[in-house]
Amino acid sequence: MAIAAQFHRIARPDRREITCFIDGAPVAAFEGDTVLTAVLTQRRDLRRFEFSSATRSGFCLMGACQDCWVWTAEGARLRACSTLAADGLRIVTGLKAQDDGGQADV
Repeated sequence: MAIAAQFHRIARPDRREITCFIDGAPVAAFEGDTVLTAVLTQRRDLRRFEFSSATRSGFCLMGACQDCWVWTAEGARLRACSTLAADGLRIVTGLKAQDDGGQADV
């Protein structure tokens, strides 16, 4: 059984659709979406907590709490809540797709 997404769009934005990659999987997003929005419209959690097996989904949504750190495929760290998704952007969260319950290699 697939786990529902954390965020749900209530209207289709009047913005250009883009494709970014989350843990290797293509994800549709819209120009102006944050990385956090791109991820959480697809699945329930953003990443795994560094200090336990718990998952994180962002907390403050304004870049202060540091709960939304993810990485680019090149290894740069960024805040998902304040970084805009870009066409072709490749993000590594440390989580595999939620329906298999596994953890990705980072």
